[in-house]
Amino acid sequence: MRPEDRLIVALDVSSAAEARKVVERLGAAVSTYKVGTQLFTVEGPGIVRELVDSGKKVFLDLKFHDIPNTVAGGVRSAGAIGVSMLTVHAAGGPAMLRAAMEAARQAAKPLTVLAVTVLTSLSDADLQETGVAGRAQDHALVLAKLAQKCGCNGVVASPHEARIIRQDLGAGLVIVTPGIRPAGAARGDQSRVNTPAEAIAAGADYLVVGRPITEAKNPLQAAEKIIREIASAGKN
Repeated sequence: MRPEDRLIVALDVSSAAEARKVVERLGAAVSTYKVGTQLFTVEGPGIVRELVDSGKKVFLDLKFHDIPNTVAGGVRSAGAIGVSMLTVHAAGGPAMLRAAMEAARQAAKPLTVLAVTVLTSLSDADLQETGVAGRAQDHALVLAKLAQKCGCNGVVASPHEARIIRQDLGAGLVIVTPGIRPAGAARGDQSRVNTPAEAIAAGADYLVVGRPITEAKNPLQAAEKIIREIASAGKN
């Protein structure tokens, strides 16, 4: 992949107008955008279709987590509106993950199903409060193994878990990493973060970056800086 194709910009904004402004300012530099809960709840599938029709790829990050039949229906609907990638929760279990993959195979164009392991906002202590013993990286690996066993195309994991997942599960599994913060950027509400170069070195295929780009004084300049860092990491 080209370095610019490995960057996914998160459109975590509250309206289509704001999303259009970000996309316009980034122009040809960015090809893939994440549409998550905030934007999709306000604008619905229309914003996805608009991005796809403009030639952009959409990563639909709604983290489906429900009974298998319901999740399969959601995946089929995502495929019908042109989504390229989507998320389901690995914690939904094997039947749900397999149902998601079966639905994805019915899509008119390739649809990548990514299983979310452990949210990047969770620390080890947070995870233990939910009843999961041990460290976040250990639980993420367990869920990544389940996702691979069920045929998922890849996983979503923080850069801290990407390395161990890559080492254990090999090159065939796509790894998408949120929680990316350029050197010197604020951590925000993320607990487990890394720089773009660190994430690529750890084995990540795609990086999801939101606020460091969308809230920058010059979003295009911020995106190009991250792309250069991705390119540099890929040469090492």
